[in-house]
Amino acid sequence: MHNTKAIITSYYDSFNRQDMESFLDFLDEEIIHDINQNGCEVGKKAFADFMQRMNRSYKETVKNLIVMVNEDGTCAAAEFTIEGIYLATDSGLPEATGQRYQLTCGAFFQVKNGKITRVTNYYNLQDWLKQVAK
Repeated sequence: MHNTKAIITSYYDSFNRQDMESFLDFLDEEIIHDINQNGCEVGKKAFADFMQRMNRSYKETVKNLIVMVNEDGTCAAAEFTIEGIYLATDSGLPEATGQRYQLTCGAFFQVKNGKITRVTNYYNLQDWLKQVAK
C-alpha cells in the first residue's frame, strides 16, 4: 500500500514549487478532475492543459495544508488556504490587475496504485469574485 498522505502532501509541494512535471506525475493517466463549479475533465492531458491555463492567469500558493486519509488509503481529503495573485484575465471573469486573494479550499481525492485517480476541488467563487473586484 502506498502512503496516500505523503502522495497528497508531495502533490501540493510540487504545486507550490510550480514544478508541473512532478505535479502531473502524481496523476493517473485517466485522472478525473472535477473543477470547482465548472464541470469535469478526464485524462492527464486535459489536466495539464487546465494547469497551463491556470498558471497563465494565477500565481497561487497552498498554505496551512491538512490532509486526512481513510483507513485503506484509497480516499483522502485536504483543507488548505490558497494565497494568490490574479495575473492575467481569465475567460469570463473580471479583469486581472494583479489583485491578491486568499481562499479556504477543500479537495477530495481517490488514489489507486500510488496515483491520484480523481481530484475534486471546492472553494467559494463568490468570495473570490468579491476579493478581485477591489
